[in-house]
Amino acid sequence: MAMTAVARETVFALRRQIAKIEGTLPERLAAPAAAPFDADVNTDLTIVRRGIAAALPDAFLPIGVGRLDAALSGGLPKAALSEIHGLETRDAGAVAGFALSLTSLILKQTPGLPVLWIGTSEIFREAGFPYARGLHASFGIEPEQLLFSEAPRLVDALWVAEEAARMTALAAVILEIRGNPQRLDLTATRRLHARAQAAGRPVFLLRQAAGPEPTAAPLRLIVASAPAVPRDTIAGPLAGSIGRPAFTLTIGKSRTALPGQFTLEWNPDERAFDERAGEARDRAKNPVPVVSLSGGGKDPAPASGAVLAFPVVGSPISPAARDQPSRPQRTAHLGPRRAG
Repeated sequence: MAMTAVARETVFALRRQIAKIEGTLPERLAAPAAAPFDADVNTDLTIVRRGIAAALPDAFLPIGVGRLDAALSGGLPKAALSEIHGLETRDAGAVAGFALSLTSLILKQTPGLPVLWIGTSEIFREAGFPYARGLHASFGIEPEQLLFSEAPRLVDALWVAEEAARMTALAAVILEIRGNPQRLDLTATRRLHARAQAAGRPVFLLRQAAGPEPTAAPLRLIVASAPAVPRDTIAGPLAGSIGRPAFTLTIGKSRTALPGQFTLEWNPDERAFDERAGEARDRAKNPVPVVSLSGGGKDPAPASGAVLAFPVVGSPISPAARDQPSRPQRTAHLGPRRAG
């Protein structure tokens, strides 16, 4: 019996350490699957593992896609740190677009509050800033609702994010980081996650060209751009047109969901996500190669002919070339311009 008691205490101590690392209370781990709660009482129950703890009805931000929300047990946690990864630098636009789509959903529930976007000078030089007119046209976000903080160093950006994460006057906080810096360790993400829980506001950690590593964020989504499909009309898909922006979303880490992949389209008119159906996914595949095959392939590009500015000396001059004025007769504005 003594050994059993010692083993039980050891297991409980390990569970407490895991709960501290994940930013959760150990009492939640022992909560029953159908734990009743009073909606009038300010409880702080969140899902830690599937079927173990209960959650308040408004604890999640629904994406609006049934399959994805069911996989995430309701959507993105509102009062938590969530990671949005781009595996390569060229995915920065898709990651930012997906974050702005989530921001549009958040501002529907908390109108009038601004969103703070924090990044280093390196980040904004590489990926740029969102276009003001595009914010309103595509996401329904007024330019004055999106605030930017450009920090010279990563340590300054982390400090601003930690201070902003505790403010209830912001609808959300977005922190954009490049790569896997040492300062963005488990301790730093635990502080961000704890302050997001205390304020009841989401904190999105956007990561450019970053690899997976241990963090306190309960959710990690990997986002990349997906090919657009032609626009749908009454007569069918409109050939040669470009449809709505699309994202390939992969659940890389979640406390409540198994890994999975989804293709989402953002509807800028409805300000909502739609999941791309199988027929649309087939239309998104481009059967035409972007670059012609090499000379040894099955479909080599035709050899280009001779392109000359002036006829070769000794070659017959065409009637069209015979009518062209000589060089001294050309007007001044047709001459070459100086680069300087």
